[in-house]
Amino acid sequence: MEQHIIELPKRIVVGEGALKSLGGHFRDMFPSGSLVFVVTGPHIINSLYNDVKQILEDNGFSVTYTIAGPATVDEANRVAEEAKRDRADVLLGLGGGRSIDLAKYAAAESGKEFVSVPTAPSHDGITSPFATLRGFERPYSKLAKPPRLLLLDIDVISSAPKRLASAGFGDLIGKYTAVLDWRLAHNLRGEYYGAYAASLALMSARHVGAYARKIGLGSKDGIRALVEALVSSGVAMCIAGSSRPASGSEHLFAHALEMISKRPPLHGEAVGVGTILMSYLYGKDWVRIRRLLKEAGAPVNARELGVTDDEVIEALVKAASIRPERYTILGEKGLTRDAAEELATKTKVINGD
Repeated sequence: MEQHIIELPKRIVVGEGALKSLGGHFRDMFPSGSLVFVVTGPHIINSLYNDVKQILEDNGFSVTYTIAGPATVDEANRVAEEAKRDRADVLLGLGGGRSIDLAKYAAAESGKEFVSVPTAPSHDGITSPFATLRGFERPYSKLAKPPRLLLLDIDVISSAPKRLASAGFGDLIGKYTAVLDWRLAHNLRGEYYGAYAASLALMSARHVGAYARKIGLGSKDGIRALVEALVSSGVAMCIAGSSRPASGSEHLFAHALEMISKRPPLHGEAVGVGTILMSYLYGKDWVRIRRLLKEAGAPVNARELGVTDDEVIEALVKAASIRPERYTILGEKGLTRDAAEELATKTKVINGD
């Protein structure tokens, strides 16, 4: 059996007001006087960054920052070079998915420690060792490194727009079809399949499904359940050594739609709709998946995604070519346009309510 290395986050902190404990965790884990290089967005820099800076400086650390640009490989390389120039010891991603992914990849490229402090629950990249950036040979994630410290303040994350929580729910519900695709590739292609990692990813999907209504309402109980499931999904990828337990045909559809659409939806939103479509192909209960997405406030059709019917059909046709080495229910050649239109119509993704 082929070997792979399992790297996991060293410490995960979850709770209301958790941000106040950031300094203590840094003292436990990093040498006093270390320079912390914060990668953050233009909105966070005028709010939460100042709190983080004060907390770390009060605990004996130096702090500097950079504003995250587009989620591209070139931008991640710029961040890595700036961190090296400043002689940073730790890169801290503070913000949404873009800031986290840029910091994660830049930390791996520059050989620095990585800390994740997300402000939104929009996807499972907050924990996983994979970074999703434009500019790779194909539009998918590449191995970087898991965070040494992951700190999730429920108060902070609950204040994010509800749409981001719905997107996180959509990303997690996709594990239902991702695991089926992984098992299919194992059965038909002899690809490595990790039953434990698959079970952990499925548990993440089932967990948030039970909290769909609360997540849709934005309650703290629902957001905490969502955050914990995002963590376990990320850990499943760490254990698998790949994104297989968390990313399958539903993600291929999402990536294709993001590339094609003039007004791309959030990634997790597209994944959720992709899960409806792929569940139908597997003969699974796509109606239940659709209902759970609606309860969580997530889109279930083209109109709610803000895309056209033609863009959905084109994305379905293109999806299999996004990662041809990754075998899924879409097969090698993918769907014909007629088959794609029929699928999207039957599942009410187009021409539906």
